Amino acid sequence: MSIGHSQKPKHLLDPMDRISEVLFGLIMVLTFTGSFSAAQAGRADIRELLVGALGCNLAWGIIDAIMYLMACLSERGQGILTLRAVRDASVAAEAHRVIAGALPEGVANGIQTPELEMIRQRLTHLPEPPARPRLHKDDWFGAFAVLLWVFISTFPVVIPFIFMRDAMLALRISDIIAVVMLFLTGHAFGRCIGYRPWILGFSMVLLGSALVGLTVALGG
Repeated sequence: MSIGHSQKPKHLLDPMDRISEVLFGLIMVLTFTGSFSAAQAGRADIRELLVGALGCNLAWGIIDAIMYLMACLSERGQGILTLRAVRDASVAAEAHRVIAGALPEGVANGIQTPELEMIRQRLTHLPEPPARPRLHKDDWFGAFAVLLWVFISTFPVVIPFIFMRDAMLALRISDIIAVVMLFLTGHAFGRCIGYRPWILGFSMVLLGSALVGLTVALGG
């Protein structure tokens, strides 16, 4: 959690964000194509598939952009509340608990009372925080970047529908592309967290396939 007047609650599209955006976008598109192929097998129209898949990508990008803005407001608001709680604490020990609670557990465990007191004193000398959290220009740019990233990163799944006349063959190739991208997403996730990338790559394929199958089976 950030404390104070941070203009960006988190680094725009850091690796974990990029991975999660691609994963959710792929599952969303696969859910659409899977449902469509099951319902329209043998008479699917390329144009309808293309428009639907592109619309699915765009819709998920818009949803993710809105969620990004909500995350910006949430973290900035939590920072304001934390700063006020530190300033309103009746004793230093109470302020120390608030500060430690706002830090990641691994960081908080390594900070001793003198360091917490130093942070408390610095926070008390900060300017008065705003009455409520607000979105800044960079937040809107970030939301637009999220929308573009989701749309562009899931676009390869749509490419077969652009260049192929056989709708069912395009669907099968699209599924293969999505599976490869799911594997690469899991592999990248494993590298980010220091776990076995190949295992997480295959696990992501299985998890994504299971989620898509469950959604289609439930009529999603």
